[in-house]
Amino acid sequence: MAILADFHFIRPAWLLLVPVACGVWWAWRRRSDPLRGWREQIAPELLKALVVGPPGPSSGRFLLGAWLLAVVSIAGPTWRLEPSPFADDATPLVVLLKADAATEQSDPAPSRLERARLKIADLAEARKGRPLGLIAYAGSAHLVLPPTRDTAVVARMAAEISPEIMPVPGDRLDLALREAESLLAESRQGGSIAVLADSVDTDPALLQALQKDFSLPVQFLALCAPESSGSETLRKAARMLKAEVEPLDVDGDDIAAIVRRASRAPAAQRGEQGERWQEAGYWLVPLVGLFLAASFRREEGGEEPS
Repeated sequence: MAILADFHFIRPAWLLLVPVACGVWWAWRRRSDPLRGWREQIAPELLKALVVGPPGPSSGRFLLGAWLLAVVSIAGPTWRLEPSPFADDATPLVVLLKADAATEQSDPAPSRLERARLKIADLAEARKGRPLGLIAYAGSAHLVLPPTRDTAVVARMAAEISPEIMPVPGDRLDLALREAESLLAESRQGGSIAVLADSVDTDPALLQALQKDFSLPVQFLALCAPESSGSETLRKAARMLKAEVEPLDVDGDDIAAIVRRASRAPAAQRGEQGERWQEAGYWLVPLVGLFLAASFRREEGGEEPS
């Protein structure tokens, strides 16, 4: 149904040649009729009984078909946009970094925030050349960097984030998610979100309200021990957001999993399509050739009137 809704002709004026082609074919058909003179002398019923085979060259039907297909091809049928040569070859990933006072706890060293910084550096290396953005949040959410292919700068900016620079203490993951949603909507490229946090202390009602109209893929990287209370709050938030929770891993399997999921994130349609409609008329050219070949074979075979 989407194809039918978008189907149109790039150069519809050429379709005005359809009645012209039909008129020329009709005139040629009359002039090439071998029984044209007899039709004026003999009644149609009697002439039909005296003639064996079709009364005129059947090749005309193939010739008319070739003309009509050629006109439709030139008119430029289309139903989809051309891929833009400037479109990104990867959808953006926006990192939400929790930076409240609790993240500076060391259990053991380094602190949870320092672990997050190191993981962002690993993520920047793994996604080198692919759009990566950064948002810091605590009791409020703030854009640090929009998605950029210079992922090294994301790692450098993450190293400067601390609870001291956050204006409001607390945990408003919902605000950070809304900020990421707005950021990705502006870029019109689709994308996904990775939350680096040790817990989720956001009011569940706020997350529940957000979930109703939130469609971006989300995944969590847990900065706490799997058996901790913080890990349980992460799993509860993930269930509400239909997200995955990736446990911290010293070997880097956690970053590999995040990169793999982010690569499967759907791209927004306008992010991967251009503004020019894709020509589809050339698909009809082989059919035009077949119809012309069929008309020539019929002519060479000839038809012997009785």
